[in-house]
Amino acid sequence: MKRLRITNERLNGYGFRVLTSGGNLEQYQRNPVLLYMHERGKVIGIMKDLKVENGEITAEPVFDEATELSRQCKKQYEIGSLRMVSIGIDPIETSDAPDMLVDGQTRPTVTKWKLVEVSLVDIGANDDAIVLKSDGTRIELEKDGNCLLPLLSNKPNNKTMDLKAIALKLGLAETADESAVLSKIADLQKDAGAAVTLRQENDTLKLAGIVTLVDGAIAEKKIAADKKDHFVELGKKVGINELKSTFEAMSPQVKLSEVIKPGTGATGAGGYTKLSDVPGEELVKMRQDDKETYRRLYRAEYGMDCEI
Repeated sequence: MKRLRITNERLNGYGFRVLTSGGNLEQYQRNPVLLYMHERGKVIGIMKDLKVENGEITAEPVFDEATELSRQCKKQYEIGSLRMVSIGIDPIETSDAPDMLVDGQTRPTVTKWKLVEVSLVDIGANDDAIVLKSDGTRIELEKDGNCLLPLLSNKPNNKTMDLKAIALKLGLAETADESAVLSKIADLQKDAGAAVTLRQENDTLKLAGIVTLVDGAIAEKKIAADKKDHFVELGKKVGINELKSTFEAMSPQVKLSEVIKPGTGATGAGGYTKLSDVPGEELVKMRQDDKETYRRLYRAEYGMDCEI
């Protein structure tokens, strides 16, 4: 008899996989029964010489020919009209971890299981028709059956689906492989790094421009040197153009020695240096008509601003 593949790790028609490495064959090897269509009482032979290799389990069917059904199955098997076997298993552990799933999988992967029986079948789910059993009871997998393996959520939960979603987000074709996705991510990281460098360079140039502008204002005596840090920070907040406009609206600070008229000791309108020097009538007129001079002399007299 030719060897038959009993199972492998392909995705079956019910939407799940069975890991070959997780199979416990010990009990079955003690009683390697071959059934017909997974039906108890329809024993047609045994499976001998079970082998686990290359991710699959194979064996040779031996028909006992003790019943008409066994003889018929043997003849149909030899002719080729019956050519598939299916395993009946008792799942022990399952996993829905992404690395345990493949594209199109709708139920968890069976990672540990016990082989209960092998059957000759007419139509399998795929190359490895599978029937689940629990405590010896067959669990139907038809549409309305009570399958103990739950459906997976609709969320992309396997690597292939995740890769497809990532590829689309990156502007690649949904068929892009992992290498293409990683290459695209590397390009984006490089672009991001270049953008950060450019931004840092721009910030450095902007700061240098602000410092130069502030130093110029100090040199022109528009601001005191001890205010440099204050105006640099202001420039960072409002921008170099706004800071430039501020300085342009400012007049240079004038030292008292530079505005005192020689021989008079006086400054400003009428040669007065403080408010108390201004005659009463002129003071009233100054307050009404020359408020700027009045405020300046008031500040010189009292050391504070006058709100008029």
